[in-house]
Amino acid sequence: MNPKKQNVVNALLDEYRKAVHELQSVIVNLQNDNLSKIVDPLTDNPDCKSIQTILAHVVASGYSYCVYIRNLKDPSAQRPLRINRETSQEYCNDLDAVLHYTDDTFAQIFDVELEVFESDKKMHTSWQQEYDIEQLMEHAIVHILRHRRQIERFKTILQESN
Repeated sequence: MNPKKQNVVNALLDEYRKAVHELQSVIVNLQNDNLSKIVDPLTDNPDCKSIQTILAHVVASGYSYCVYIRNLKDPSAQRPLRINRETSQEYCNDLDAVLHYTDDTFAQIFDVELEVFESDKKMHTSWQQEYDIEQLMEHAIVHILRHRRQIERFKTILQESN
């Protein structure tokens, strides 16, 4: 096996990019005044009250996944601050920046590094899960898909309320 192969890495990154681009296509034409409207006032999760809070969470999470991975080799990597934006275009730009940061994170990660089976070599997350790199990126992909779906539902609710 070639230790410098990135076939699986590239497949994960392609699917991650696809998920981000699908999310961007859902938000690109969003009216900016709808970003901060509270759509789910009953949720206990502050990240899921409006499209703005969802997108700020998704962007922050995208950086967090990379920081977990970077910390495997360099424990000084830091998460950027979470920012609530005022326009959907700013969130599209933020998501592009997350993709760039993710590509940089994986520039020197090879397929042989993706899977580990020993618990002490896995990343321990703030939500009390343990992941290897492959599992974390699979989680990251589905995370975007779930929130894209949530935003689509929020857009429908906003349209019906107008």
